[in-house]
Amino acid sequence: MKPRVKLMLVAFAVAMTLPRLVAAMDGVVMKDGSMMMMKDGRATEPMTADITMSDGTKVTTSGVVKMRDGEEKQLNNGAMMLMNGHIMKGGKAIPMQP
Repeated sequence: MKPRVKLMLVAFAVAMTLPRLVAAMDGVVMKDGSMMMMKDGRATEPMTADITMSDGTKVTTSGVVKMRDGEEKQLNNGAMMLMNGHIMKGGKAIPMQP
């Protein structure tokens, strides 16, 4: 196969995967001391109500994370909680540890 055809196939595969990667960046973020809804990796609007993530973790409008086992943590400025219950630290998603 010609290198140009291979490059086009790789570019097509990346283009098909990109929407799923961006959609994975939905959640909430602490921004300047306020909790904001996050869509496609961007803060869109202030949180007006507490939210429950798909794993059962709850996040309040003040940034308190309540895990299923009852433990509570406070999100710091810039911290993001994805809809799947993972918190973003340093650009890398990690699960919340009980």
